[in-house]
Amino acid sequence: IASAAAFAPAPTARSASALSAFSKDTLPGAIAPTGLFDPLGFLEKADDATALRYREAEVTHGRVSMLAVIGFLVGEKVE
Repeated sequence: IASAAAFAPAPTARSASALSAFSKDTLPGAIAPTGLFDPLGFLEKADDATALRYREAEVTHGRVSMLAVIGFLVGEKVE
């Protein structure tokens, strides 16, 4: 007989703030064998808060660029 506990999310530890939830090695996107993809070495001297700010800026710029592409394609279709 199966139980509903198999479908419940695993309990996670809560952190006091968003900054303490991540470190440079545990940011989303870090792969276990290689770690973060940082070919230019921007994160070598950065602390955890700066690394989180860089990641937020990267995601924001990616979203803006996706909207720009959609705007370009819609503009081409309208003309």
